[in-house]
Amino acid sequence: MIKFIIVDDEPIAHRIIEKYCNDLPHLKLKRNCYNAFEAIQFLNEESVDIIFLDIKMPKLTGFEFLKSLSNPPKIIVTTAHKEFAWEGYELDISDYLLKPFSFARFVKAVNKATNSTASPTIGNISQEGTNKHFRFFIKGDKRQYQVNTEDIIYIEAYGNYSKIHLKENLLVCHEKISSFEALLPDTSFLRIHKSFIIAIEKVEIIENNQVLIGKQKIPIGQTYKHNLRNLLG
Repeated sequence: MIKFIIVDDEPIAHRIIEKYCNDLPHLKLKRNCYNAFEAIQFLNEESVDIIFLDIKMPKLTGFEFLKSLSNPPKIIVTTAHKEFAWEGYELDISDYLLKPFSFARFVKAVNKATNSTASPTIGNISQEGTNKHFRFFIKGDKRQYQVNTEDIIYIEAYGNYSKIHLKENLLVCHEKISSFEALLPDTSFLRIHKSFIIAIEKVEIIENNQVLIGKQKIPIGQTYKHNLRNLLG
């Protein structure tokens, strides 16, 4: 279980992060802190794995708070101010989320932060060459499904939904294909059509403006041909 706190002076920011975290059952909220002093007091008594941290807060800014911590946990900055990004990375934050951010972008930040934690749910990453595999949860049919990126064959747009074609089954979820394009590493996945993202290692043949994966023929969109050219060198 990954324990986290939210440090932000805006209640709506807390509600958004909590809503996203409710769809990730391996995350556990420990405290809502509406200023840095509340967070300092809490961290003097308990420890957490992740802090979702705003920058612009009264009296003590997010970065001033971060500099005061002797052994900080993973930090995911959530802010409307992109001009502070460089300073954030100098402080060794895990990720920098610019408000408003999507659920897919949020999940990507959580995955990045938890890769080096002891989480058995989302932190198990196998690395083969340049391909990175990780797990994430997706909501479909009123259930939470854990998906291993290694099992994904391709993803197909389905209106405002997406179909995730896996080795053993098919999942339909209420996420646009653009969300998966943002989530999945471009070293392992490639968008070749407005309606299709493919797992690069699953490709068997490329011919006649289409990709063959098993018995499935997937079209190559005109505006995405350059992606394949880059892949083929």
